[in-house]
Amino acid sequence: MKKNTGKILSEYFLYFMMYSILGWIYEVFLEVVVYRWGFSNRGVLFGPYCTVYGVGALIFILCLKGLQKKRIYLGKVLITPVLVFIGIVVIATAVELLASYIMEFTHGEWLWDYTRFSFNFQGRIALNPSIRFGIGGMVFLYVLQPLFERLTRRMGEKAVYIVSGILLTVLIIDCMYTFLIR
Repeated sequence: MKKNTGKILSEYFLYFMMYSILGWIYEVFLEVVVYRWGFSNRGVLFGPYCTVYGVGALIFILCLKGLQKKRIYLGKVLITPVLVFIGIVVIATAVELLASYIMEFTHGEWLWDYTRFSFNFQGRIALNPSIRFGIGGMVFLYVLQPLFERLTRRMGEKAVYIVSGILLTVLIIDCMYTFLIR
């Protein structure tokens, strides 16, 4: 049975929001538990989401899902997961670098500083966070995304439209508040 375009777009928007929220949770966890800096809203927007994680997740899905399904060998060793990991690291690093430039252009600064890490570029990207994003991306593609796909399949078309519509409305209001009012 073929899905219609509206449902597919709504599902992808749900994935975007789920990963944006998970990204926010990850960032806050690092800030509060790991680094013990105390709480601050880690996103650009007011709500509990870091949209750069949602964007990255969609790019991973669109660019790497096909590769993930292939079985590529080097001799007798399956190397597909290694290639997927490298793809995730490259994509995540590129998204983070681009996001830092966009934030600097729109806000005059970006929200992170990797100058304390070895192998950093202008404090915008660094090897250590890129590898962490690679590990997280593997968990995302091989564990979380299949679960989210099953969840959205079980929701039914009407529920997917309603939930994505509500979340889109919240996101639009948040963007208006953040960029026009605040």
